Amino acid sequence: MSFDTVTWTELSAAEQKLLLQRPATGTDAVVRKRVEKIINQIRESGDAALKEFTRQLDGVDLDKFRVSDQEFDQADDELSSASIEAIEFAIRNVRRFHEQQIPASIDMQTMPGIRCERINRPIDCVGMYVPAGSAPLPSAAIMLAVPAAIAACPLRVMCTPPRPDGRADAAVLVAAKRCGVHTIFKIGGAQAIAAMAYGTVSVPKVDKIFGPGNAWVTTAKTVVSCDASGAAIDMSAGPSEVLVIADETANAEFVATDLLSQAEHGEDSQVILVTTSLKIGQDVGRHVATQLAGLTRREIAEKALDNSRSIVVPDLETALEISNSYAPEHLIIQTRNPRDALPAVRNAGSVFLGPWSPESAGDYCSGTNHVLPTNGFARSYSGLGVDQYMRKMTVQELSEEGLRSIAPAIVELAGLEGLDAHAESVRRRVDVKTNTESAA
Repeated sequence: MSFDTVTWTELSAAEQKLLLQRPATGTDAVVRKRVEKIINQIRESGDAALKEFTRQLDGVDLDKFRVSDQEFDQADDELSSASIEAIEFAIRNVRRFHEQQIPASIDMQTMPGIRCERINRPIDCVGMYVPAGSAPLPSAAIMLAVPAAIAACPLRVMCTPPRPDGRADAAVLVAAKRCGVHTIFKIGGAQAIAAMAYGTVSVPKVDKIFGPGNAWVTTAKTVVSCDASGAAIDMSAGPSEVLVIADETANAEFVATDLLSQAEHGEDSQVILVTTSLKIGQDVGRHVATQLAGLTRREIAEKALDNSRSIVVPDLETALEISNSYAPEHLIIQTRNPRDALPAVRNAGSVFLGPWSPESAGDYCSGTNHVLPTNGFARSYSGLGVDQYMRKMTVQELSEEGLRSIAPAIVELAGLEGLDAHAESVRRRVDVKTNTESAA
């Protein structure tokens, strides 16, 4: 594990750029080739291919993929009352925040006789992927399923990898059921994405796929989203990451816990500290080493910390510039007046202000969504919300007066583009009425 501190101003522009690179997630060409093979086999052989991949990759032989009512009941029995209460608590907070995100409709007149509207409709069928690689993620089930329920998507399908005993993780099932998802399949990886994108006898085809995953899942989502017969996706959500901005007032122990809570997600996670204080950087490094020793996922965190960075900068403005350039999935600001820095934050998936706002609050139950853009996609993508489960349609209704008022502009613009039929569709309406009036 390395957590060396470097001084930003002592680096060349090329060295600064290299310092902010994400860790490699494997040989992209090799992963993509394998993923495309999996997708093609699912398209060709459907359930038979799903069974074979589940046996090969998950080590489980399954006759049926869909979670039964009995399995849902068993999941409830398997969890303690405290665990169920925590899940329900998280659902309530996530629901409260997401209910405020329902997009408003628009209904207005741009001119007399010209009524324009934008109305919202839920996506007919959505697919949600809940990872369960090195650790099951019931919180992901909540984050995916709550906005889908609020959007009122008619069909909601979820896939999650099976455990060695052939069942789905109990906490994932409890969370999903309480969010209104009852169609769950024990399928993982790229094969789950392919099954939802194209459909099989067992798994219905969906219109859009949501959820995070490893490089295989992320690559599969990218591939199916580029195919007109596949499915749209929410975003490219790969290995998790956090960037912490800290000044001399920051609590080094707290910062260390924030870095480690992200590092334990996976070996390919990345954590970055940007601080205006060399002492804070050194103190954080010592706390990281101390806290790391007591973690159950120490080996995973250690490998993630090999991709870590501790950067000393001259001022807060430089720290914010670095953060905006990196565009982190999670941005934590532990400074004297953290909210004062917020207007300068342009690119981040989710922001955590002050010493009492750990990233784990957003991961579980503060109310915000933890499905966020990674790998720099926070420059152009937003975190998951209700609006992504909905489509916006525009509507226009013109009276005769309204059409006559804009007819000259339509005809002129159609002429500029050489689209005669466009112009004629207006002329014939207007001319018919004019000729009738002349004959009378």
